[in-house]
Amino acid sequence: MTLAEKASAPVLYLRAQTRWRPVEIVFWIAALSPYLLFPNYLSLASQIAIAGMFALSLDLILGYAGIVSLGHAAFFGTGAYTAGLLSKHGWGEPLSGLVAAAVVAGLVGYATSFVICRFRHLALIMLTLGFGLLLAELANSLGWLTGGMDGLQGIHTWKLVGYFKFDLYGKTAFGYALAVLFVVFLFARRLIHSPFGLSLRGIRENFVRMPAIGAPSRSHIRTIYTIGAAIAGVAGALLTQTTETVSLDSLDLSRSADVVVMLVLGGAGRLYGGLIGAVIYMVARDQFSGIAPQFWYFWIGLLLVAVVVFLPNGILGGLAKLASRWSRA
Repeated sequence: MTLAEKASAPVLYLRAQTRWRPVEIVFWIAALSPYLLFPNYLSLASQIAIAGMFALSLDLILGYAGIVSLGHAAFFGTGAYTAGLLSKHGWGEPLSGLVAAAVVAGLVGYATSFVICRFRHLALIMLTLGFGLLLAELANSLGWLTGGMDGLQGIHTWKLVGYFKFDLYGKTAFGYALAVLFVVFLFARRLIHSPFGLSLRGIRENFVRMPAIGAPSRSHIRTIYTIGAAIAGVAGALLTQTTETVSLDSLDLSRSADVVVMLVLGGAGRLYGGLIGAVIYMVARDQFSGIAPQFWYFWIGLLLVAVVVFLPNGILGGLAKLASRWSRA
């Protein structure tokens, strides 16, 4: 391979990755199927779309940049409370609420990123967990603002673009959540298939050596951490707007743990892994809780153990491995 060919290889790789594959088109067409096939589960479908966006935000920082986080719910809850407070005080317009939630959550993410970018591995787990617990306790102590344990009251979401009302059946909520998820996904897809995305993968593999080839590791980590926080804030705002409720559960440690489970199930660092993991986790939780409300976590744990043992790279990783074996055969 000549020097010119070596230099153009990354560009050719990125161009190949940005092309839409047939399976991707099928995936997004199938995402509309609840309208026709499962009209009684549109509320659950909207929750899955929101969970998928939340998992996608974590995938950007964990799967691509290698930033291990157990406090990602801090940004989800920040966005949820931002949209809720705006609505409570007279501004329930959905789209501007999403923008405000993204800005506030992004600012919180940017402020904490200066600490996050200086540590790796186990220290990151402790730091992100600590930040999440601190923010949850702050929201609990500011009961006059957040409603404390009782949750924020008086939230009312206006009609979407002045026409579509959020009904009890979840038709508008699902369409709205899916549309926002698709827009955010397009942004994330373009981001990871860019030179910046390639540098993130390099930082994940070797944090120390990347600055030697012109990729400032700490600066890139601050950037992607802020972006991931903003997307998580949008997901939180969507939950508030579609359910017209927000409580301390949005900041709870269990929400951070749930999104990690989704990512592990689907496969981290694969873009669609968080989306697939969210579908599997949310549907499994809905079914298991209906069968045995007291023991549904047992079945979720059993599913997680089975995936980790037999598919250590997640479901998408396992499918990719099978496809590779098939093509070689």
